Amino acid sequence: MKQILIIDETPLFREYLRVKFAENDMDVGIAVNALDGISKIRNMIPDVVIMDYHLGRQGCMEVLQQKKANPNTVKIPVIVLAQHIDQKKILELVPYNVKKVFTKPVRMDAFFTTLGEILQVSFALDESPGIVEVHVNDDIIFVEIARGLNRDKLDLLRFRIIELIELYGIRVPKLIVMISDMKLGFADAPNLKKLLDTVLQASRARRRFIRVLTRDSFARQFIEEQKEYSEIEVVSNLQYAMDGLLAELDNAMEYAEKKAEIISDRVLSAGKDTASGESMALRFDAETKPKQLDIETMRESLQNLKIAVVDDDFIIQELIKNTFQKAGAAVSAFSDGGDYLAVVAKEQFDLVFLDLVMPVVDGFAVLDSLRTMDIHPPVIVLSAVTRRDAVIRAFQMGVKSYLTKPLKPADIFKKAMEILKPNF
Repeated sequence: MKQILIIDETPLFREYLRVKFAENDMDVGIAVNALDGISKIRNMIPDVVIMDYHLGRQGCMEVLQQKKANPNTVKIPVIVLAQHIDQKKILELVPYNVKKVFTKPVRMDAFFTTLGEILQVSFALDESPGIVEVHVNDDIIFVEIARGLNRDKLDLLRFRIIELIELYGIRVPKLIVMISDMKLGFADAPNLKKLLDTVLQASRARRRFIRVLTRDSFARQFIEEQKEYSEIEVVSNLQYAMDGLLAELDNAMEYAEKKAEIISDRVLSAGKDTASGESMALRFDAETKPKQLDIETMRESLQNLKIAVVDDDFIIQELIKNTFQKAGAAVSAFSDGGDYLAVVAKEQFDLVFLDLVMPVVDGFAVLDSLRTMDIHPPVIVLSAVTRRDAVIRAFQMGVKSYLTKPLKPADIFKKAMEILKPNF
């Protein structure tokens, strides 16, 4: 039986790989940091090590140096995964029997092909076409499915949804599943069921908080005929889906606030010495307090990145500059879309914040020009909350992420983490 050691600090990514390897009858070892990895390599002597480049407690290079110094482990091949890594650092890995470096999110078909070549085994993969993308906007999880229902990518979907719910601290999950330009038939029914079940299980959302956006008649009929999906609404208009979910959320939050008041009244009326009341209050506080992100969490991911902010509002420019420059990122500000387009062919940006409404060359003209020039940087559009029609238009032009003004540093942090540091 082949033995694989995974050294990665991300629990969700470790679990995804563990499940996939277990399905292929492989013995899997897990290490949660560099120090743990060094110990596990010595004791396990695996056939291959899969390791994240960005490790705490001694780091990736220390693991590789310790492995190389031990005659029992020196020949073990290594696959390295990284969020961002330059060519110089990749060359530094070569003497340590690193066979391949993959950047996250990893193309899993290429990953398993490489791993199969190293282990001289074959992995059963779904080679049918399929694109799965997941983003969070206005606390709505947008799941876009295009070209086909690839089962391996649907497996990844489960972990990506969980990852984003944890990142944003979403208390009431609501989702729009967009099935784009696909003609489905009876043969697709098992995979369509897998898609819907994956969304439900990963998000734990109430069915009435899920919309399926599609024009496909089979998908609509299939969903409407299954009792288990009876509350999931199938729609053909994105703005209608968004407005409906936000209205549902307002009702749910109003109910939650009333429930919280009732709970608080009961806890207070029970008296200070009531143990059950105390434990209930503590649980309630723990469940409602969102996870916090700070600049230190993002520092390693943002260092040396080049970020552009294209907005005629000086305050927005300064807010985004101050947010990212503290983490070591280089931020260039442009007051008009034309100024940005004048340099974009010569200067590559890792992330672009783009205002949709500017007086001369607006955000839509910028998006058109980028498409014409075949330049595709990750773009976060900026829009006033009252301009939802503009957001819908940007979605139709291929933009997946947006932020509504006024902007808050915490929201900018989370959006950057979603785009710059995905594991799936």
